[in-house]
Amino acid sequence: MRYIDLNSDLGEAFGPYNIGNDDEILRHVTSVNIACGFHAGDPNVMKRTVENALKNGVAIGAHPGFPDLEGFGRRNMQVSFDEAVNYIIYQVSALDGFVKAAGGNMQHVKPHGALYNMAATDYKLARAIAEGIYIVNPKLILMGLAGSELIRAGKAVGLQTASEVFADRLYTQHGTLLSRSEENAVIMDKEEAAKQVLSIVKHGKVESVCGREIAIEAHSICVHGDNEAALQLLKFVKNSLKNENIATKSLIDFSTNI
Repeated sequence: MRYIDLNSDLGEAFGPYNIGNDDEILRHVTSVNIACGFHAGDPNVMKRTVENALKNGVAIGAHPGFPDLEGFGRRNMQVSFDEAVNYIIYQVSALDGFVKAAGGNMQHVKPHGALYNMAATDYKLARAIAEGIYIVNPKLILMGLAGSELIRAGKAVGLQTASEVFADRLYTQHGTLLSRSEENAVIMDKEEAAKQVLSIVKHGKVESVCGREIAIEAHSICVHGDNEAALQLLKFVKNSLKNENIATKSLIDFSTNI
């Protein structure tokens, strides 16, 4: 049997504002990326999400982003190398504190939004992220876009890396994610999502919006928690994988094979 990690970005509520269906999604994923307060989340949401993840046996990762609550961390920002390192240290350490207080251990770090997308093609920014993670805990896995500069930087720093692919996002011909500003950039149809996932996991290929097939490596599949169809997509994708004798398991449970 083959294994793949199934992750989602959660803990993105803030104060009285709720986003996503975290409690239900946690029943179907194997890893979770928890917002750390910069783009979303707050101390109370972080604590609650960590505890719920541990209760469901879901591996925990930090989901640090740019300090941009109003833009949900999806607006590009120009920051220095040192600023980027410090943003990572601050956010990862904060979530790690909640995980340890709840009696758990953190598995990975996955940058959020614009920070993630910019680091996919900007090696300097990717290197700053990787170094920030290494400073906090060199045993943490860096999760980044498959084939990206983030993966290259993580390996260069000495981190274990996990290549991430997406069930609910379209790809450009360069292997990057199609901007959310583009029409139909987010996949809402569960069958379309499953088709893309199975092509990636079984054949190592994804079809870009231009119709070109791109070689791609996958260790973890993401379904965004704020996608309106997230729960349906997760259930359908997970069942589609199971039908192909592909089981879902957290990175830490098969990381020796990464």
